[in-house]
Amino acid sequence: MSSHVRQKPVFRFAPSPNGRLHLGHALSAILNHDMAAASAGRFLLRIEDIDLARCTPEFERCIYDDLAWLGLSWEHSVRRQSEHFDEYRLALQRLIDAELAYPAFMSRSEIKAFVRQYEVDGKVWPRDPDGAPLYPPIDKERPAAQIAQLLSSGAQHAWRLDMAKTVGRVERSLHWHEGGSGAETFVEADPTAWGDIVLSRPDAPSSYHLSVVLDDALQSVTHVVRGMDLFAATSVHRLLQELLDLSAPQYHHHRLVLDEDGKKLSKSIGSTALEALRARGDTPSDIRRLLGV
Repeated sequence: MSSHVRQKPVFRFAPSPNGRLHLGHALSAILNHDMAAASAGRFLLRIEDIDLARCTPEFERCIYDDLAWLGLSWEHSVRRQSEHFDEYRLALQRLIDAELAYPAFMSRSEIKAFVRQYEVDGKVWPRDPDGAPLYPPIDKERPAAQIAQLLSSGAQHAWRLDMAKTVGRVERSLHWHEGGSGAETFVEADPTAWGDIVLSRPDAPSSYHLSVVLDDALQSVTHVVRGMDLFAATSVHRLLQELLDLSAPQYHHHRLVLDEDGKKLSKSIGSTALEALRARGDTPSDIRRLLGV
């Protein structure tokens, strides 16, 4: 008899404690919880609090309260990204040592000024899938001596992935397993659409992209269930998984919950917060009916 034990499916809900959860969060949390239960799998809660300026213990407590009110339960202990910065730094250093990451000194205002000047004659500077301008090539073109001088002087900088160099190192085509909408498909990844993504900033030792792929691998997550707003970002995640020798989970990108104007819900819109819905008398069953789950 084989001693091999098939791993249980592992799902996770990973909110940031920078505001109250809204209906969109509820949909994602419920789907992850219910899919884990249906497959006799595990349901994890992760707190994505790398943004120390906006994330607070109060909002973290609110997350626990809202999920418990919805009737959801999760495994303990909860992983907090703020407690694992050293792990993210080690992964970043691997990319730096492989000469796939470079120090980026341009501020947001300098990037805007560069793009504005470039487009003054009617040309269009390329944007990423979220609409943000791709990072200019200025820092990659700096002489090594100038880069060393800037670093030794303590100039503030982010670290960015050299996308052109990186994709040349990947020997096979990238894709991911998409299990949403009832039909399983393989989606070809296109990380180049994002340009030179941020890996860390002066105020955060890891970006969302870097930390999320490490967390999923370290927690043995097998199924990533999240909103369609992150569908395109999966291309970047597949690239980082390949570079860092991390396992790739199956993905399921679910529909978004939209407001009256057809826009994605935001934590800044208080009327959609679970706290407000609870205060007006809604029950967890009402929330499920409202979401169609």
